[in-house]
Amino acid sequence: MMELKLIGKINNTHGFKIDIDEAYKEALTAMDGFGHLIVLWWANQMDNPDMRKIMATEKPYKAGPDTIGIFATRSSFRPNPICISVIDVKGIDYNRGIIYTSYIDAEDGTPVLDIKPYYPCSDVVRETKLPEWCAGLPSCIEDSANFDWSNYFNF
Repeated sequence: MMELKLIGKINNTHGFKIDIDEAYKEALTAMDGFGHLIVLWWANQMDNPDMRKIMATEKPYKAGPDTIGIFATRSSFRPNPICISVIDVKGIDYNRGIIYTSYIDAEDGTPVLDIKPYYPCSDVVRETKLPEWCAGLPSCIEDSANFDWSNYFNF
């Protein structure tokens, strides 16, 4: 039997933050000093039986192939709508259970499944390989903020 426990929610009402449920606040202990975190979240607004059946889509990327399998995308249309984001840590309020960040690509109220520390020794790949249609993407998350994504996506 599989059981998921939601540990908090994305809060984008006044800035970007993650509100951790009371039962999981202790899990924030010793997070001081981490500059980035990996956040696993549930794309609840895309979670319905029809969207879970989508296995391929028509050309979401301007330079991409005409049809692409969803496992070759970061789309929230998935058999299990689990998404991942790397966030910067602007601060942590341990008493209130809040992680502050400058941005996360999830909607307000999105359920958070898990949070993991970002470790360069296991999360950075020095020599990556991407398909040709991904050429021109920013080389790091810091460069993504100023990247013109409208030139990359068809939506």
